[in-house]
Amino acid sequence: MGDVILVLKILPSGPDKLPHVKLELQKLKPMRLEEEPIGFGLSAIRLTAMIPDAGGKQDELEEKIRSIDGVSELEVIQASRSL
Repeated sequence: MGDVILVLKILPSGPDKLPHVKLELQKLKPMRLEEEPIGFGLSAIRLTAMIPDAGGKQDELEEKIRSIDGVSELEVIQASRSL
């Protein structure tokens, strides 16, 4: 088994929640964490993470992110095996 690289788009529930959500996401030690402006003063967060290619690991990561106070939506943008 190898690893899977996931790219997730996370929407905070409001602009005032963005700093808190970013701080909590940094605790998950992502490979990359970027803000993506979406309009009207709102930004999404694009998180890139590498996880083991084992059953349930993606679901665990998604649940950790969804449990963060201020996370409104979560979308998997890309999932691919690492080399």
